[in-house]
Amino acid sequence: MPFASSLAKSLEHRRQQLAKHLDHPVLLWSGQATPRNFPANTHPFRPSSHFLYFAGLPLENAVIHMADGHLTLFMDEATPAEALWHGPSPSRTELAHKIGAGKALPLEDLKHFVGDQVATLKVQDNATAVHQEQLLNRSIPIAKQSQDQDLALLQAIVQLRMCHDDYALDEMRRAAGVSVAAHRAGMAATKLGKNLTEAHVRAAMEQVIMAHGMACAYNSIVTVHGEVLHNNHYHYALGENDLVLADVGAETKAGWASDITRTWPAGGKFSSTQRDLYDVVLAAHDACIEAAKPGVEYRELHLLACRTLAAGLVDLGILIGQPDDLVEQDAHALFFPHGVGHLLGLDVHDMEDLGDLAGYASGRSRSDRFGLGFLRLDRPLQTGMAVTIEPGFYQVPGILEDKGNCDRYAHIVNWDRLAQFSDVRGIRIEDDVLMTENGCEVITKDLPTHAKDIEALITN
Repeated sequence: MPFASSLAKSLEHRRQQLAKHLDHPVLLWSGQATPRNFPANTHPFRPSSHFLYFAGLPLENAVIHMADGHLTLFMDEATPAEALWHGPSPSRTELAHKIGAGKALPLEDLKHFVGDQVATLKVQDNATAVHQEQLLNRSIPIAKQSQDQDLALLQAIVQLRMCHDDYALDEMRRAAGVSVAAHRAGMAATKLGKNLTEAHVRAAMEQVIMAHGMACAYNSIVTVHGEVLHNNHYHYALGENDLVLADVGAETKAGWASDITRTWPAGGKFSSTQRDLYDVVLAAHDACIEAAKPGVEYRELHLLACRTLAAGLVDLGILIGQPDDLVEQDAHALFFPHGVGHLLGLDVHDMEDLGDLAGYASGRSRSDRFGLGFLRLDRPLQTGMAVTIEPGFYQVPGILEDKGNCDRYAHIVNWDRLAQFSDVRGIRIEDDVLMTENGCEVITKDLPTHAKDIEALITN
């Protein structure tokens, strides 16, 4: 049947591509809202990303069956009680039409519809995974499923989701635009006056995301303690000499994410030491984006960031030695312990629910090196792949005060010189980057990165 919407057309193409990889049916469950404390008070519902990729709509407690490129939707109609509390909702048939499903049936019919040979994926949430198992066990003989079939499904999904189609890119650009606006609002909020806390800035940023009908793609990081990489506390006051590190991104209703980090001076102007280290991080950021293109190994981008940071720290007198040698000794990881980025798509760390199956190319595994162990992505870049580029500099007490590190790097770090940069806890600069045929596109480019432009956004 001809589909009217770009969504339905994209979904149809994705299912046809899946059918080329698999010769058996696939079942995917959307998931179910989980209670915070009692059944009627639930956390906000967010479907499985694998379900969303092929179904397109955030349907709760729904199952899709795909075979030979054809789609069947299984879900129950809303009950009168649900209509009372939550208002009217589209019928099962209307929803099936929107996503291009040929049939729309109640969940009970799963047991009549599905044979023995079917591949499934568990939803990401462990609590809802239990419900999924109960649901599917009532409907199909799970014990007869082939592990080979499930692995083939995983591999096919990774291959399909690795590179994005036009509909996905449009969604990601919309999310990026809203995220840019949110960061601008956060910078503007910083100059409103004294007695501000991190929570005030966070509220200004998330208000923009909510006002655009989107949600946060992850728990926002808005902190003056940037050395805590995933800091989710917001009670600290903003001091005149503090740096604010904000890692905040929007997610569209269809689930497509953005992920941006900026670091700015709470007082409106970087100190000389803050500016020096900011420019080192920016040099690593810019070098990676300049080098990013299809065929380049993402691991090499990470090492480029490491060498650039090491060279900058040598120039500032913080590290002693040759940049290549310092990186080989993992000395850079004292200040840059994480990887330079990750895949981006329906999940902010796209497909990490599959472990390293998506992030690492076949035959590769994580390093046990200090400077490489947290690398989330180790495969060649491809046209249509979206990644983040996010180098950083951090003074993490647990790393810098560790006796083993102090002993190992005693003659490599100029600790007295480092002490002169005590007003820098953490700096990170992150953009979302799409691989194009000949290079890359920074889809978050509308948010400045240069220090003078950041200062202008706060003081003007």
